[in-house]
Amino acid sequence: AVPKSGAGSFSGMSTAPVATAASANPVLSTLVTAVKQAGLVDTLNSAKGITVFAPENSAFAKIPAATLGKVLANKAELTQILTYHVVAGRITPAELATGTSVKTLEGGTVKPAMSGGTYTVNGAKVVCGNVQTANATVYIIDTVLTPPAA
Repeated sequence: AVPKSGAGSFSGMSTAPVATAASANPVLSTLVTAVKQAGLVDTLNSAKGITVFAPENSAFAKIPAATLGKVLANKAELTQILTYHVVAGRITPAELATGTSVKTLEGGTVKPAMSGGTYTVNGAKVVCGNVQTANATVYIIDTVLTPPAA
Protein backbone atom coordinates (compact mmCIF):
# COMPACT_ATOMS: atom_id res chain seq x y z
CA ALA A 1 0.00 0.00 0.00
CA VAL A 2 3.05 2.26 0.15
CA PRO A 3 3.47 4.37 -3.02
CA LYS A 4 6.42 3.34 -5.23
CA SER A 5 7.49 6.94 -5.80
CA GLY A 6 6.77 10.45 -4.57
CA ALA A 7 6.46 11.91 -1.08
CA GLY A 8 4.84 8.83 0.52
CA SER A 9 7.29 6.33 -0.95
CA PHE A 10 10.21 5.07 1.10
CA SER A 11 12.66 7.16 -0.95
CA GLY A 12 10.39 10.21 -0.66
CA MET A 13 10.05 9.72 3.10
CA SER A 14 13.84 9.66 3.51
CA THR A 15 14.20 13.38 2.79
CA ALA A 16 11.43 14.68 5.07
CA PRO A 17 11.24 14.86 8.87
CA VAL A 18 9.24 12.00 10.35
CA ALA A 19 5.78 13.55 10.89
CA THR A 20 5.86 15.16 7.44
CA ALA A 21 7.07 11.92 5.87
CA ALA A 22 4.32 9.92 7.58
CA SER A 23 1.66 12.37 6.42
CA ALA A 24 2.43 11.43 2.82
CA ASN A 25 2.18 7.68 3.49
CA PRO A 26 -1.40 6.38 3.08
CA VAL A 27 -0.96 3.44 5.50
CA LEU A 28 -0.21 5.92 8.33
CA SER A 29 -3.09 8.37 7.88
CA THR A 30 -4.80 7.53 11.20
CA LEU A 31 -1.49 7.95 13.07
CA VAL A 32 -0.93 11.30 11.37
CA THR A 33 -4.42 12.44 12.43
CA ALA A 34 -3.62 11.43 16.03
CA VAL A 35 -0.23 13.20 15.97
CA LYS A 36 -1.88 16.40 14.70
CA GLN A 37 -4.65 16.08 17.31
CA ALA A 38 -2.03 15.79 20.07
CA GLY A 39 -0.05 18.74 18.73
CA LEU A 40 3.08 16.61 18.29
CA VAL A 41 3.94 17.40 14.64
CA ASP A 42 6.62 20.00 15.48
CA THR A 43 7.97 17.92 18.37
CA LEU A 44 8.48 14.88 16.13
CA ASN A 45 9.72 16.86 13.14
CA SER A 46 12.32 18.75 15.21
CA ALA A 47 13.59 15.75 17.21
CA LYS A 48 17.06 14.54 16.27
CA GLY A 49 17.78 10.85 15.72
CA ILE A 50 14.66 9.07 17.00
CA THR A 51 12.95 5.76 16.31
CA VAL A 52 9.20 5.69 15.81
CA PHE A 53 7.09 2.54 16.10
CA ALA A 54 4.28 3.71 13.81
CA PRO A 55 0.95 1.87 14.03
CA GLU A 56 -0.56 1.35 10.58
CA ASN A 57 -4.22 2.22 9.95
CA SER A 58 -5.34 -1.37 10.60
CA ALA A 59 -3.77 -1.16 14.09
CA PHE A 60 -6.10 1.71 14.95
CA ALA A 61 -9.00 -0.19 13.35
CA LYS A 62 -8.56 -2.90 16.04
CA ILE A 63 -9.59 -0.35 18.69
CA PRO A 64 -13.37 0.00 19.16
CA ALA A 65 -14.53 3.23 17.49
CA ALA A 66 -15.99 4.65 20.72
CA THR A 67 -12.73 4.02 22.60
CA LEU A 68 -10.63 5.51 19.81
CA GLY A 69 -12.91 8.56 19.69
CA LYS A 70 -12.48 9.14 23.44
CA VAL A 71 -8.69 8.84 23.20
CA LEU A 72 -8.51 11.21 20.21
CA ALA A 73 -10.55 13.73 22.22
CA ASN A 74 -8.26 13.48 25.29
CA LYS A 75 -5.05 15.30 24.37
CA ALA A 76 -3.16 14.25 27.52
CA GLU A 77 -3.95 10.56 27.10
CA LEU A 78 -3.33 10.70 23.35
CA THR A 79 0.05 12.38 23.89
CA GLN A 80 0.98 9.72 26.46
CA ILE A 81 0.10 6.90 24.05
CA LEU A 82 1.84 8.47 21.04
CA THR A 83 5.05 9.32 22.90
CA TYR A 84 5.12 5.69 24.08
CA HIS A 85 5.78 4.83 20.40
CA VAL A 86 8.93 7.00 20.18
CA VAL A 87 12.44 6.29 21.49
CA ALA A 88 15.65 8.30 21.41
CA GLY A 89 18.25 7.14 18.92
CA ARG A 90 17.94 5.39 15.58
CA ILE A 91 17.48 1.72 16.42
CA THR A 92 18.77 -0.74 13.83
CA PRO A 93 17.11 -4.09 13.07
CA ALA A 94 20.10 -5.80 14.70
CA GLU A 95 19.50 -3.80 17.89
CA LEU A 96 15.79 -4.72 17.81
CA ALA A 97 16.70 -8.38 17.50
CA THR A 98 18.72 -8.28 20.75
CA GLY A 99 15.50 -7.96 22.74
CA THR A 100 16.93 -5.19 24.89
CA SER A 101 14.18 -2.95 26.30
CA VAL A 102 14.35 0.70 25.26
CA LYS A 103 13.04 3.77 27.05
CA THR A 104 10.29 5.73 25.33
CA LEU A 105 9.70 9.49 25.27
CA GLU A 106 6.63 8.77 27.43
CA GLY A 107 8.96 7.43 30.13
CA GLY A 108 8.10 3.74 30.00
CA THR A 109 9.94 1.02 28.13
CA VAL A 110 9.12 -1.13 25.13
CA LYS A 111 10.58 -4.55 24.49
CA PRO A 112 11.58 -5.40 20.93
CA ALA A 113 12.22 -9.00 19.96
CA MET A 114 12.82 -11.23 16.97
CA SER A 115 11.44 -14.72 16.61
CA GLY A 116 11.46 -16.83 13.48
CA GLY A 117 12.44 -13.88 11.31
CA THR A 118 9.59 -11.71 12.62
CA TYR A 119 10.37 -8.55 14.58
CA THR A 120 7.98 -7.47 17.31
CA VAL A 121 7.70 -4.63 19.82
CA ASN A 122 5.73 -5.50 22.97
CA GLY A 123 4.23 -8.29 20.87
CA ALA A 124 3.12 -5.98 18.04
CA LYS A 125 4.37 -7.32 14.73
CA VAL A 126 6.68 -5.10 12.66
CA VAL A 127 5.10 -5.19 9.18
CA CYS A 128 7.68 -2.93 7.58
CA GLY A 129 10.87 -1.78 9.21
CA ASN A 130 14.00 0.30 9.06
CA VAL A 131 12.31 3.05 7.01
CA GLN A 132 14.56 6.10 7.09
CA THR A 133 13.31 9.68 7.30
CA ALA A 134 15.42 12.82 7.63
CA ASN A 135 15.41 12.55 11.44
CA ALA A 136 14.05 9.11 12.35
CA THR A 137 14.02 5.40 11.74
CA VAL A 138 10.45 4.11 11.41
CA TYR A 139 9.09 0.64 12.07
CA ILE A 140 5.47 0.24 10.95
CA ILE A 141 3.63 -2.02 13.43
CA ASP A 142 0.26 -3.81 13.36
CA THR A 143 -0.96 -2.88 16.86
CA VAL A 144 -1.19 0.35 18.87
CA LEU A 145 1.07 0.06 21.93
CA THR A 146 -0.44 0.98 25.28
CA PRO A 147 1.72 2.47 28.03
CA PRO A 148 1.52 0.45 31.28
CA ALA A 149 -0.12 3.39 33.10
CA ALA A 150 -2.79 3.98 30.44
